[in-house]
Formats: sequence, structure tokens, C-alpha cells
Amino acid sequence: MPARKMRVEVFDEDGNRYTITFEGEVTREKALRLLNIIELLGGVHNKGRSKANILNVSKFDRTKAIVEKYFPFILFSSKDVFKAYEQEFNELISLSTVSTYLARLVNRGLLTKQGSSHNRVYRKITRPAQNELWVIEDK
Repeated sequence: MPARKMRVEVFDEDGNRYTITFEGEVTREKALRLLNIIELLGGVHNKGRSKANILNVSKFDRTKAIVEKYFPFILFSSKDVFKAYEQEFNELISLSTVSTYLARLVNRGLLTKQGSSHNRVYRKITRPAQNELWVIEDK
């Protein structure tokens, strides 16, 4: 396999840009390891997006934002999202509503699910897109 180069650019809340470059054989495992490092360093912040802005959107969109903010690379349950939602927005939401929204995210191809209905866990599907922060390039 030819050598590849992966560059990850992360912006903090002040607009500063951090660039991490990996050169060599890029595998899914290595890419996920690199993204886990970014998560440990504080994750990725969306420029211009404030709590006030996100309160003006639907509960579904807020639930999706909770998944993106708190669970970008790890397994989570509907109870985890339920607790994070209520803590983040200081607003009540039913567990059944959260479960419905997570099922919709699965149907839209944004999450995967595993386990029985009582022990179900989800994971965000991470894949590069044209306008996302990381790009795999040929060397």
C-alpha cells in the first residue's frame, strides 16, 4: 500500500487552528486513534455556534448536537443522551423522545445501533466529507 498523508485541522473556541499531520500507512484504526487524541484534547468546536443559537432549533436538532458534542467517538445509550440533554439545556425531555430521535438518526445513516432493545447502544458513524475537518491525501 502506498504511503498516505492524513491532516486534521481543529479550531478552538477562540478561532485558533491546530493542525496534526500523520504520514504513513493510514488505516481505520490509526485514524480513529488520532481522532480519539483530538477528543482527549477537548474535541472539535464549531465556530460561531453558541448555546443561544442552538436553543432556537428543534429538540431533534438539539439531540443530534448532544450526540456530536458528547459522544463523537464512543458508544452511548439513550439514557446517556437523555442525561446530557437535560444537563446541557436545563430542559426536560422524555426518554422515549430521545429513543425516537436516536432511531431517526440510525435510519438517516448517522448512527449505528447494537444490542437488544433493553441494552441498546449507539455509535456515531464517522466518515470524511467534502467540508469536514480532516482529509486523507495521496503523498
